[in-house]
Amino acid sequence: MTTTQPATGGSDQTGSDGTPDARKLRTILIAVSIALMAVIASVTGLNVAQTHMAVEFSASQSTILWIINIYTLTLAALLLPLGAIADRLGRKPMLVAGLGVFGIANLVAGLAPTAEVMLAARVAAGVGAAMIMPITLAVITSTFPVDQRSKAIGVWTGVAGGGGILGMFLSALLVDVADWRWLFALPVALVLVALAMTLTSVPNSHEKSVHRFDTVGALVSTVAVISLIFMLQEGPERGWTDPATVVSLVVGLLTAAGFVIWELRRRDAALLDVRLFREGSLAGGSITLLVVFGVQAGISVVMFPFFQAVLGWSGLLSTVAMMPMAGIMMLSSGLAPLLAARVGVRSTMATGIAIAGLGMALMALFVSVDGGFLSILPGMLAMGIGMGLSMTPSTEAITASLPREKQGVASALNDVTREFGTALGIALLGALVSAGYRSAIEDRLGGIPEAAAETAREGIANATSVAPSTGPYAEDLVRAAQQSFVDGWQQAMWAGTAVMGVLFIYIALRGPKTMPRSGNEETVAAELAAAP
Repeated sequence: MTTTQPATGGSDQTGSDGTPDARKLRTILIAVSIALMAVIASVTGLNVAQTHMAVEFSASQSTILWIINIYTLTLAALLLPLGAIADRLGRKPMLVAGLGVFGIANLVAGLAPTAEVMLAARVAAGVGAAMIMPITLAVITSTFPVDQRSKAIGVWTGVAGGGGILGMFLSALLVDVADWRWLFALPVALVLVALAMTLTSVPNSHEKSVHRFDTVGALVSTVAVISLIFMLQEGPERGWTDPATVVSLVVGLLTAAGFVIWELRRRDAALLDVRLFREGSLAGGSITLLVVFGVQAGISVVMFPFFQAVLGWSGLLSTVAMMPMAGIMMLSSGLAPLLAARVGVRSTMATGIAIAGLGMALMALFVSVDGGFLSILPGMLAMGIGMGLSMTPSTEAITASLPREKQGVASALNDVTREFGTALGIALLGALVSAGYRSAIEDRLGGIPEAAAETAREGIANATSVAPSTGPYAEDLVRAAQQSFVDGWQQAMWAGTAVMGVLFIYIALRGPKTMPRSGNEETVAAELAAAP
């Protein structure tokens, strides 16, 4: 048995039923969106400063990748436990504390004298981000009335989906006009604004439960997430048969299975009631977000080598080229609730998935070295529209499947799904592009000196860097590498199209027809009682 403490806020800005008025709701939405933007921007921002950090810290590429990835690993691992703690102790205090930890960690990172200090600061930033990210969505779902909740979730989804690209653009701009350490000024500034708005505008709510906190479930879930995300991040670098990769996979699968078994035993006292996955809304929303975010992340990773190594663009111009997809994604995320109200949740999700799949097919069909940016622009725009239309109803399907007093956990589950999808997409689509490149370039290396050819087989960046040393073969080698990368790109895009096709069929047949009513404890209790 649980009870939810009502949101508290200024009485002059609330209606007779305790719901904040329209002006207060807008302020709340702006506050949590800015906080979310700070977290999302920090996921991608450091990618544009890899070379600068390697030089300043005299660090290996492996160390630099750990500085980047440890943030995401920590964030993903702690989302569920901290989301559940926030449900009990209060969502506003958790958000305020998270903003404080996150801001201080980024300030330390910006001043870090060594790679070790930077690593520690990134871990602390990941902890702060895990305190912030699930609460931003939980505040929306626990505060906004039902008739306005979908639109607010659409805004949140747009920031979550497009914020990474926007953050990378702003980071690249700071690197170009100032210094790489100024990258951390962006999240610090966002945190200060979000903190001021949170303290004055965001209401508090929390759950009172007669059950003890599920400490075992929290610890097991943390180990499972760390192991699986580590495997996906390190697999492409170490090799999929490397002992560390294999051990991580085995530990991750075993602890994930153990988590499910433990949570089934805990039932109403569980950290996450896994019985709810038997409902179409939670399963359909989770699977859609996993795939869509995986595809988005995978595409982003392979687009930057295309812009930089194939088209010869700078890092800043490459991020600008991604902005049309991010912008239209954020726009369609906001429009998705309106479409869902007209044609239904399932139809909206299926339409978005179909359009995103069409976008991948367009990129596979028309991408070319000579066609440049315009050869992939139609596919990028279709991808942005499709992802925006599918992400918003999927996010709401997840949060609406859990009762109101569990919205911290629901939001954390939504975020964990996104992080898994991102890691999975980068690993798999990146591997497909690399395999396709190596296969295609083999037949194009005739006449190239063997030492240079061996270097070129490692990747397009290696090929372009070694080309000047081959004398009269330089132009042929660069052209061969560019065309081989495009061939690998096409292979990955067709694989992504096939995955989106399977997802479309699943959602068309099993996706949620209507949105569950979050907060209706009697409905949730009835669903659980009917579950075997």
